[in-house]
Amino acid sequence: MDVMPLLLLVAGSAAIAAVGRRVPVPAPLLLVAAGLAVSYVPGVPDYTLDPHIVLPLLLPPLLHTAATDSSYLDLRAQVRPVALLSVGYVLFATFVVGCAAYLIVPGLPLTAALVLGAVVAPPDAVAATAVARRVGLPSRITTILQGESLVNDATAITAFKVALAAAVGEGATWAGGIGEFLIAAVGGVGVGLVLMAPIHWLRTHLKEALLQNTLSLLVPFFAYAVAEQVHASGVLAVVVVALFLGHRAWEVDFATRLQEEAVWKMVAFVLESAVFALIGLQLPVVLKGLGEYEGADAAWYAVAVFLVVAAARFVWVYPATFLPRLSARVRAREGDLSWKGPFVISWAGMRGVVSLAIAFSIPLTVHGGEPFPGRNLILFLTFTTVIGTLVVQGVSLPPLIRLLKFPARDVQAETLAEANAQAQASRAAEQRLDELLADERNALPAPLADRLRTVLERRRNAVWERLGQANPVTGESVDDTYRRLSREMIGAEREVFVRLRDGRYIDDEMLRTLLRRLDLEEAAAYRETA
Repeated sequence: MDVMPLLLLVAGSAAIAAVGRRVPVPAPLLLVAAGLAVSYVPGVPDYTLDPHIVLPLLLPPLLHTAATDSSYLDLRAQVRPVALLSVGYVLFATFVVGCAAYLIVPGLPLTAALVLGAVVAPPDAVAATAVARRVGLPSRITTILQGESLVNDATAITAFKVALAAAVGEGATWAGGIGEFLIAAVGGVGVGLVLMAPIHWLRTHLKEALLQNTLSLLVPFFAYAVAEQVHASGVLAVVVVALFLGHRAWEVDFATRLQEEAVWKMVAFVLESAVFALIGLQLPVVLKGLGEYEGADAAWYAVAVFLVVAAARFVWVYPATFLPRLSARVRAREGDLSWKGPFVISWAGMRGVVSLAIAFSIPLTVHGGEPFPGRNLILFLTFTTVIGTLVVQGVSLPPLIRLLKFPARDVQAETLAEANAQAQASRAAEQRLDELLADERNALPAPLADRLRTVLERRRNAVWERLGQANPVTGESVDDTYRRLSREMIGAEREVFVRLRDGRYIDDEMLRTLLRRLDLEEAAAYRETA
């Protein structure tokens, strides 16, 4: 097995994603464009998306990291719009796009057209949420986009299976499709509910951070595999478990949380970068199989399907947003709502690698050995829809958000709330310290007890100082000055330790111990002001 193409894919996509963090263009768009360009470089191998790899190996960790970073409480508060988008919209888009493709493409059977509808129905909100955070969208919109992306893949995969069964001649019915959807949804949630408590118990009872993080890496794959084994939704199982673990993350050891955050950031960065690069690299594979549909007709079909996909989201989002508000109870609970939020949510429906992976899983033949009707065209239309939404909507989304002028975040109010929370926590910590020191079994020398109080006081004051003015001489904030001085001091200590090692006064093992202690001090100084 030649691993060089895989290494080149990971290294190249990571490098381009790093560039994307320093330019105004979103990294997903740069990765797709780079993939498209590289796909025509002589000697570059074909990177064909294998659904047997993408769905069980790439989807679970991406879902896991997105779900653990989400807020269970925020998602619960937005359960109605999230459900209407992740279930209602996906089924609506499947039907609308399928019917439109049936009418637009001569000779395409309705069942095959519905397969296309299910394939392009689920938006991939990775790019949309990245843009939302970058330009400072209101948290409610970001939560809705995140929640939709966590669940909509399960709806789309189930709808795809039902449409595919009808297309290959397995006699699927509407009643059977609804039953399969309910079984997959309820089963996936059920598997997640069954697994989440034992996994969390095991996680909190493992004594080493290394073992806890090894378990953390295995959890999404295990939850997905168990659910799929019983014909339930692996997507929903992963999401339920991850939401629970994220909500209870405070119960694990601090070393586990620090390691876990770093590990999953790296995993998400590598996978998301490779996934978007893979989208661009699919172009030669898709065009090779286009065959009879080459030419102007295929381009017209692609434009028409893209327009239907974009328009269908507006057609669904606005009624789904405002019709429930005819209820006085809903209006009282949610307050005033302008047209701007639904507009951004409608325009943020970018498609991604899940659509392509599902499309590549379409079988080559139906019952009887006949070729699957329109398979190559479905692949092509899926590819052009994914690229179209990422380029057209992805490029225009940031300026659109700026044009709509959403209210800016009240940073001072957020800092004040943080300071109040820190003050309450500090009072509780100080009271607990007094109780412990009153017990003679916890006797400490006065300098050490004073140090505990000093650290606590510094942590309490750090947030309040952020409300102050910048340094009039340097222009630095109090945070920046504190961080800079702390790093200068630690840097001086680090140089002494290295010099002592080079002079053979201490060995390398002791150097690593001392440097790790400084690293933790530097991390603490950064976190106290971050």
